[in-house]
Amino acid sequence: MTAADVGDRDGAAVLLDGVRAKFPRLSYGWADQGYRGPFLDWARQAAGVALQVVARRDGGMRRSWAPAGAPPRVVPRFAVVPRRWVVERTFAWLGRYRRLAKDYEYLPATSENTVCLAMTLTLTRRLARAPA
Repeated sequence: MTAADVGDRDGAAVLLDGVRAKFPRLSYGWADQGYRGPFLDWARQAAGVALQVVARRDGGMRRSWAPAGAPPRVVPRFAVVPRRWVVERTFAWLGRYRRLAKDYEYLPATSENTVCLAMTLTLTRRLARAPA
């Protein structure tokens, strides 16, 4: 977790900088469309992690261009983005904890610890329910 004034790419660079030391088996991940461009090459070369940019199947375009005389391409207003559900599901799990419903913490480390505690509780409950 970082402060609100830190950009996503800058925060991801800090995260990926030492990720191979802690998680040597990590070699692949998914990223949002905001991470396109030179960041993908940097992640592969410096961090050793190959990132795939997850995009809408229509390329993220709400409107489409068609040549003269051709019918316009139909672009749906709602499109499911592959693998995005994993992130949204995790946010929904975190949203069940009252302290994480709003961000009142002063220090980013406190927010990070609260998220770790919430995920630990979530996974512990799931393990307790799992059949042996």
